[in-house]
Amino acid sequence: MRSSFQVLRAPMAVSSFAFAFSVAFLFVVCAAFSAPALAQSQLDRVVVTATREPASLLRVTSDVIVIDADRIRSSTADSVEDLLRREAGLQITRNGGPGKSGGFLLRGSGTNSTVVLIDGVRIGSATLGQAELDALSLSQVDHIEVLRGPASSLYGADAVGGVVQIFTRRGQAIAQFNAVAMVGGYGSRQVEVAGSGAKQGFDYAAALSRETSKGVSALRPGDQFGNYNPDADGFGRSSGTVNVGFTPATGHRLGLKLVQSRLNTQFDDSEYLAPNFAQDATPDFRSRLVNQVVALDYRGVISPAFTTSLQFALNKDDSISGASQPQRYLTERKQFTAQTAWKLDNDKRIVALFEHLGESAQADAYLAPVKRSNNAVALGYSGQYGAHSVQADVRRDNSSVYGGVTTGRLGWSIAVASGWRVRALTGTTFRAPSFNDLYFPDYGVSTIRPEKGRSVEAGISWRAAQSEASATVYQNKVRDQIGFQPDSTSCPSAAGYQYGCAANVSRARLTGATLAASTSVGGLNVRGSLDFLDAKDADTGTRLPRRAAHQESLSADYATGAWNLGASLLAVGSRPDGGVLLSGYETLDLRATWRVAPQWFLEAKLLNATNRNIEPVRDFQSLGRQAWVGVRFDSAGL
Repeated sequence: MRSSFQVLRAPMAVSSFAFAFSVAFLFVVCAAFSAPALAQSQLDRVVVTATREPASLLRVTSDVIVIDADRIRSSTADSVEDLLRREAGLQITRNGGPGKSGGFLLRGSGTNSTVVLIDGVRIGSATLGQAELDALSLSQVDHIEVLRGPASSLYGADAVGGVVQIFTRRGQAIAQFNAVAMVGGYGSRQVEVAGSGAKQGFDYAAALSRETSKGVSALRPGDQFGNYNPDADGFGRSSGTVNVGFTPATGHRLGLKLVQSRLNTQFDDSEYLAPNFAQDATPDFRSRLVNQVVALDYRGVISPAFTTSLQFALNKDDSISGASQPQRYLTERKQFTAQTAWKLDNDKRIVALFEHLGESAQADAYLAPVKRSNNAVALGYSGQYGAHSVQADVRRDNSSVYGGVTTGRLGWSIAVASGWRVRALTGTTFRAPSFNDLYFPDYGVSTIRPEKGRSVEAGISWRAAQSEASATVYQNKVRDQIGFQPDSTSCPSAAGYQYGCAANVSRARLTGATLAASTSVGGLNVRGSLDFLDAKDADTGTRLPRRAAHQESLSADYATGAWNLGASLLAVGSRPDGGVLLSGYETLDLRATWRVAPQWFLEAKLLNATNRNIEPVRDFQSLGRQAWVGVRFDSAGL
């Protein structure tokens, strides 16, 4: 872990802004430690993603972040990925402003190395091997859990950087209705309605939303490939969620879930059409993405010692992208999961799992439809021994394409004093090659091996009444990374591979540290985090593209009478991308909510208040200053 502490030293000298952030963060830590301690029972938040079964956050041995409904409601984030980078430390690589495609980096691991789930259902494109968070609306979300670190022993392929699990709303005994309508700069509009409740054994929840924006040109003038088009590149996003359940007897629930998102976004690109094949950047390029989730599940307490869960799920990802000659990529994932938790006693539990995942894809670019299947079994143990907590997982995946892979994880933590906990964890991971890596014409190679990773981490945390603080250092070594191999002699002998192909080309070393703290005093709540990352090609020692060496966030919310005020500050360091070093940037967002009646609220927010010129990735641009105003109705009066 030597380079973990090297990375703590170097980024701090990058800018005076990072230094100022550190001073402010130190204030949050000091304020947190000045708060009085509280009984553990009031801090015993339950999470699911860490063990696949409900478990106390105080007893899990992994690094888990929970973004609850209150934090989502008070956030100035414009999307799911924007929320995650502010609250969970992910770095975002978006090709323009809101609604544009892009990716996210969890502990430096790429988008295709992080599993994204909606209520336990794996989502995303099997051709790209990643989930498109830009298609998801915050209106669908009840809360989010982010497991940072190795998780293949629980969730299989691609859980190298970790797991993002989005939980949708579920109906409770008290019926609720919510509605939001807002207008903003750049011709932006947003409307949301949601309702939920439960009666006579049935529970229900439904939400609908629509967001549109005219935006700005996604590209800056003078981009390296000449794709700039001065027209505004806007987007429209629609989403709907239905979650219904029936409880025929206490401890048993049957559920049906339907989730759909539609994203229509404009972008800049070029066509090279016959007869002269000259570059033409003037057409209206659009990307249309439809993501659907259908899931039927059952969870039942069979006896005081046994709880069983079953889930049948289907995820469709349908993408059409281009201008006069659009390309379509349609992928399907069919998933069946059977899971049993055996409670040995109040402090010890075994979880057994069988999972089947069938994936298929058809695309205009493919010569024929392709498919593969994976069967997996897993066994997990978690136990409490006095002040010690132990967690161990092992999983075996058997793929019809790349064969068998075994992964494991071992974690330990100990309560060393009142509110204080020290933990350590190690695990192995793998990333499966995507369908594009395997089958894309003149690029894919069917014999590519999965990427393999080995991760270690250590952390310390402290929790009290209204405060908490934590620090984690980690290192993840990945071998057999899949990328472009320009040496055609290492590619198949077919004529189309004369310029290169996909191959296992490199190794990576991801080392970093995360510090976080929060405290509440009266009506004031303050949160801050510092993320440091040293992401390098282990063979050449060069920095991996689009990874910032540091990222900081600081937010404050203050409630007084009918008013609720908030501010959020985000700083992102410089990043290498496309042969240049992109400048770091800072954004300040402000918001205000005024309760005009018990259930009615007027809301306003100012995003990028300092009108900072942001280049999220090379040659692309984000929005400048953007003001929003609107009204919200909440039957609960929250």
